[in-house]
Amino acid sequence: MSALENRVPPLLVAGLIALLMGLSGPRLPSIELAWTARLTFALPVLFLGLGVCFAGVLSFRRARTTVNPLQPQQASVLVEAGIYQYSRNPMYLGFAISLTACALALASPFTLLGVVAFVLYMNRFQIEPEESALEALFGESFARYRARVRRWL
Repeated sequence: MSALENRVPPLLVAGLIALLMGLSGPRLPSIELAWTARLTFALPVLFLGLGVCFAGVLSFRRARTTVNPLQPQQASVLVEAGIYQYSRNPMYLGFAISLTACALALASPFTLLGVVAFVLYMNRFQIEPEESALEALFGESFARYRARVRRWL
């Protein structure tokens, strides 16, 4: 077990990576695009990411279980309905999509490495410990769900 497992709120991780992308983007090679063109590409992607996040939160609220990613052992229900039929981690997927929107707005392909870093971090330090906790809580039900629904998409 690592000291980072389920310790840093995923929203903070996404925010820090977005900040790093924003600080480094202007210093990295970029595609020459007008700001309006950048926003034309980035805003729909951002809204998609926010919508995916919201759908995940809404599914948890409807099931009346915890949304707190730092305490997965407090889950009272295994949520398999709504967007959770398509992704086991729609909130994290939504963050990754939103970070992709940041990269599009910055128009620097190198900033996409921030999205890769987010996915790698989340897989190792958030999702793996969460899945262990859910398997301990829900046993075979979670194993069947995990076999049926992909981690990201």
